[in-house]
Amino acid sequence: MIFGSHVSIKDGYLGAAKQAASLNAGAFQYFPKNPRSLSVKSFDKEDANMCKEYCTEKGIVSVAHTPYPTTLTPADDKKKEQVIDSLLSDLEIAEACGSLGVVVHFGKNIFRDDPLASYRLMLEILNYVLSQWEGNCKILLENMAGKPGTMGTTLEELVQLRKLCDYPEKIGYCLDTCHAFASGLWNGDNWKQLLHKGVELGYFEHLVVFHLNNSKYDTGSGKDRHANIFNAGYIKEEQFSQVMESSLIENIPFILETPKEKVSHEKEIQQLQKRWG
Repeated sequence: MIFGSHVSIKDGYLGAAKQAASLNAGAFQYFPKNPRSLSVKSFDKEDANMCKEYCTEKGIVSVAHTPYPTTLTPADDKKKEQVIDSLLSDLEIAEACGSLGVVVHFGKNIFRDDPLASYRLMLEILNYVLSQWEGNCKILLENMAGKPGTMGTTLEELVQLRKLCDYPEKIGYCLDTCHAFASGLWNGDNWKQLLHKGVELGYFEHLVVFHLNNSKYDTGSGKDRHANIFNAGYIKEEQFSQVMESSLIENIPFILETPKEKVSHEKEIQQLQKRWG
């Protein structure tokens, strides 16, 4: 199994990779730029290339995560333009770092009278961005943590959006365990059924990364509140075991986005490797 965590780029992209190595991680996630802004600035390409070379040498894989303000359903034209420019910048940086893809949250319904309009807006943005993108790095659509039935909480939506896009080969998936639990997609006891459905839909053949998070609230709550993996949330160890023991996902990296106040990511990675490594 490949375990890692989100790390900071305060010491640059190479510094992020070295931080992951110091945690004995086989993978890491990072924000390619300021996580609280869509502003596009030049980046240190030499540093990014050294990150790529270091990861290749150490056998570490990485993924980028778009800044918090990123949304595939922007409310106006100005925000739409910012999101498009930011996504292209994220893809360029992630490609330079040798990353597998850039994680993007599925959109939200922003049109009361026409729910399908939000899906059309997502397709418009994805098609425009990917028509400009020629690299190997992919957009990785992440499932949402909303109440059951809200937008972005089903495998069917994720698969259909990819199929309808003009460039499906440039899109993959990120499965967040807390989000899946919060939305009721995975209730902790239906992994076999979820796996079967995912295979049937073709979801798992395009799954690139897991966000490995426990949940502070019970399944179906719709609340996105992460907890540490062991003895800290509503998802039990034996329920995580069902996921870990699935042969279909044995080469997919698991990235921690868990709280570090009580258990450091270094310690949690050690726990994961001891239990499932």
